[in-house]
Amino acid sequence: MIVSAEEWQRARDDLLVAEKEATRALDAIAARRRRLPMVRFTGDYVFDTPAGKRSLLDLFEGRNQLAVYQFMDNGPDHYCPGCTWFTDNVPIHGLDLLAECGVTWVTVSDMPLAQIEAYKARKGWTLPFVSTHGTSFAKDCGAEGFMLSVFLRDGDDVYRTYNTTARGVDRLVFANSMRDLMPYGRQQDWEDSPPGWPQHPTYG
Repeated sequence: MIVSAEEWQRARDDLLVAEKEATRALDAIAARRRRLPMVRFTGDYVFDTPAGKRSLLDLFEGRNQLAVYQFMDNGPDHYCPGCTWFTDNVPIHGLDLLAECGVTWVTVSDMPLAQIEAYKARKGWTLPFVSTHGTSFAKDCGAEGFMLSVFLRDGDDVYRTYNTTARGVDRLVFANSMRDLMPYGRQQDWEDSPPGWPQHPTYG
């Protein structure tokens, strides 16, 4: 729909009211998230990494907060397109900024390390990636597929504080957030878009 500048501004101001309401709602949810109770997370996990075997405490790299993304294991030579898209969007410099705030990031998968390393090389990824193959870590996190889990360390004690999956992970993807601001959106067939807007299957 083509309108005058004045009509556009009125429509934009009306949308801004809804955007500010959503922002305040997200702020309130974040405040609740910071107050979630914690659960002690115990387990003698041994992670396979390019630098050798590591424990869960080792993954913190001396920091007190740890974010873990569970990359799905779909079997040999089969890689989750959603996890791949997500990982493509993890900014290496952003991980440095997290580290400055006491947060360590690691991507884990039940895939054997050799399979992970081969896929990393193919994709050109340099972010930290370790294998949970042969451990119960994913099961203990409740990660039946992909999941983001958050941990807090107090000395040698580790606590699980938060986890999310599905659209909770989706909102972290830079390209998705930017496309949500664009006129055509993500151009995916589940979106509520005007008739005639380009759309295609999410992973088509």
